Amino acid sequence: KIAYLTQSIKTELSPLQKQMITLTKIIGGLAVFLGVLFFFIGGFVKGFTTSDRLIFAIGIIVANVPEGLLPTVTLSLALGVQRMVKRHALIKKLASVETLGSTNVIATDKTGTLTQNEMTVREMWISGQNVDVTGVGYEPKGKFEVEGKEIDKAEIEKKFNLLFKTGVLSNTSKLLPPNEEQKKWTIIGDPTEAALLVAAAKGDFDLDKTYKEAFLVHQFPFESVRKRMSVIYRYPKQTIAYIKGAPEETLNLCDKIWLDGKVKKLDEKMRDEILKQNDDYAKRALRVLAFAIKEISQDTTSYKMEDVEKGLTFVGLMAMMDPPRVEVTEAVRKAKTAGIKIIMITGDYGLTADSIAHRIGIVKKESRIITGADIENLSDEELSKAIEEEEVLFARVSPEHKMRVVSVLKSKGHVVAVTGDGVNDAPALKKADIGIAMGISGTDVAKEAADMILTDDNFASIVNAIEEGRAVFDNIRRFITYILASNIPQIVPFILFVVFKVPLSLTILQILAIDLGTDIFPALALGTEKPELSVMERPPRNQKEKLLNARVLLRAYGFLGPVEAAASFGAFLFMFFQNGFGFRAILDLGTQSFNVYKSNPIYIQATTMSLGAIVTTQIGNGYAVRSLRESIFKIGFFTNRFFLWGIASEIAFIFFFINVPPFNSIFGLAPVGSLNWIFLFALAPLPLIFDEVRKLIVRRFFPVKA
Repeated sequence: KIAYLTQSIKTELSPLQKQMITLTKIIGGLAVFLGVLFFFIGGFVKGFTTSDRLIFAIGIIVANVPEGLLPTVTLSLALGVQRMVKRHALIKKLASVETLGSTNVIATDKTGTLTQNEMTVREMWISGQNVDVTGVGYEPKGKFEVEGKEIDKAEIEKKFNLLFKTGVLSNTSKLLPPNEEQKKWTIIGDPTEAALLVAAAKGDFDLDKTYKEAFLVHQFPFESVRKRMSVIYRYPKQTIAYIKGAPEETLNLCDKIWLDGKVKKLDEKMRDEILKQNDDYAKRALRVLAFAIKEISQDTTSYKMEDVEKGLTFVGLMAMMDPPRVEVTEAVRKAKTAGIKIIMITGDYGLTADSIAHRIGIVKKESRIITGADIENLSDEELSKAIEEEEVLFARVSPEHKMRVVSVLKSKGHVVAVTGDGVNDAPALKKADIGIAMGISGTDVAKEAADMILTDDNFASIVNAIEEGRAVFDNIRRFITYILASNIPQIVPFILFVVFKVPLSLTILQILAIDLGTDIFPALALGTEKPELSVMERPPRNQKEKLLNARVLLRAYGFLGPVEAAASFGAFLFMFFQNGFGFRAILDLGTQSFNVYKSNPIYIQATTMSLGAIVTTQIGNGYAVRSLRESIFKIGFFTNRFFLWGIASEIAFIFFFINVPPFNSIFGLAPVGSLNWIFLFALAPLPLIFDEVRKLIVRRFFPVKA
């Protein structure tokens, strides 16, 4: 059934993959449109042949297509994966990195993810008494006390050994003493079961003798629907079934109780007392297991679960403390500040889940506990309304219930991350936008179904991964803004030529020198930026929000681009003015055939200055786009060494193109002298200065709201 549920789920495109498809269509369509438009505009350029116009159109298309988009996206994702590994999150699919960034719901398990998964039996209920158990961890040292008074060994053996035996035999864990490699007591297997062994060892219960004197003949493994397991052991003179499971479910199968060494009828008064004690444990965030036994005929050779698990004798309860992880409370606070809803989905008892949820801050006020049975009686709309409008916890749920909760969340447009560790969790892990398996306690099936594996099984690592995911999306936008901004000074010269007959301040090959040369490495370096300080202080990105939205276009085309275009055209005019050209003379030059003035030495130097200004202002642009809101003085000029290398490569490229034959003649460039270089580098900070003013206004009047 689990395999069917898992295989029936279709793999969907990630938000990033959808965005990239949309972005490619938009940019590709825009580039082709402008290319065709400028092909016809080229017909008005005196001296332009059809071949020139075709090159012109191709150049415009090239200018508008961010050639480094794919490698930058891949690099951003790969670096995000690398950073996540250092923060204990192993990503299986690159696209999952960005999906994490748009996650707005985390559906998480309790045990081992929010808690330390290091169980210690703290209290027991047996023969009508509540017993305190001292000691922590897996070291079998501790005392058994009733109302502060220690119980002696003889009484422990008389009253507790049957409870210990039931816990030990319905168990697959092992308790290991210290050795040369491990200086403390350790376990193999499930921490919950190991805690039962430790409790028995504290009572001097002989584990080895117990294993040797009985023979395991059959077992019914734990199932999330039954919420219990049974094992059948044969002794020389009797056969006994030992049952361990959830208190309510196990108690429902009992009609007798073991009290002070005698089996008695389980009446309603005692049944209510047991349930009341269970609730008391649960309210104090203790995980509770119930234990029962049943004697089976020695002649039985075939065992049916429905026959074995009825008419049981109730033995007692063991209540375990699994403390919350130290760092989880802060991680929950950080996630909530980032606008992420956290929903606990657990197989544990509701009151236990509620106590832990309140302790770590998942819920603040009175929460609604929805059980698996409740889910079956709720419509999708009712379930969705409860999740959206109330503080809810899901307890005593099956894999089908968990998968349904995920499906309902996704149907309402949420981007859902789900944690799981067992085979039963595989369908929900695969259904989620981000399936997160536990690396330590998780099964191979869960890891295979998941998109991400937590190497430390820690909820805090999920929040860290979301932070990195948001940074990846931001980095892709940084790159796009950086590239698109330089498109404006590349296109403006052709518009000025057509409208005002100004000589072309940039040629097609010079555009290619920018797009395929100087811009590549700084753009790639922007993909390596670390998360902004405020990245987890803003709400999750809407999944429908486009990579190339109005804000990106306005910043690139309406703000940074025009600053670069003005600087580039200013540098173009500056060279003419140095050589005695006035505005009239420059315009007169533009009325001539392009084939005539393209070989003019002053014109060549002027286009060199224009190209140089675009390259230097791209340095300022690069620093500006490193953050949408934060000042560069807060981020730091030297905090991204890859970007510094990108700037160095950019400067090296432009020096090479301008000064080294035959490349300068190929690109229509010429040396311009040291004073002109000083002028060009003086233009570099302009985009940064203008954007710093914009950021100041944004921070002051448009604060972030999560």
